[in-house]
Amino acid sequence: MSYSSMAPDVWDPSFESDPDSMLSSDQCVIKDQHFFIRGLVEIPVIGSEDVFSWGVWVSLSRDNFARALEVWNTEGREAEKPYFGWLSTELALYSESTTNLKTNAHTRPVGQRPFIELEPTNHPLAVEQRTGITRDRVREIAMAVLHRA
Repeated sequence: MSYSSMAPDVWDPSFESDPDSMLSSDQCVIKDQHFFIRGLVEIPVIGSEDVFSWGVWVSLSRDNFARALEVWNTEGREAEKPYFGWLSTELALYSESTTNLKTNAHTRPVGQRPFIELEPTNHPLAVEQRTGITRDRVREIAMAVLHRA
């Protein structure tokens, strides 16, 4: 019920040797100029209590990234206002590019990845987040992801 990207689309393995770059399971910095956090675009599954999740990366401003790091392990961090960001993960299953969709990253309790809310546009991913998907769509996504790997 979930698929994830291991790094933002702009990450390159050559950045591993750059002292101003880093990639962890939840945060990424590229050349001390681009800042990312990992979160979940959650989509309700119609007719069930289930939720399908895309694990994605969102770029944040330097200030928002610094604030997110400041409260990363702080109890009550879910009271933070959402951080504006740009989706930095291309989900090839969608006919329109998902890169650079506008988002709000909502911090959740310590140990949980942020909830990534897409701007309510007509993009197919944003529509699915608002309206939900069927179990057949979940199977379609699973088949597409598994056959692409």
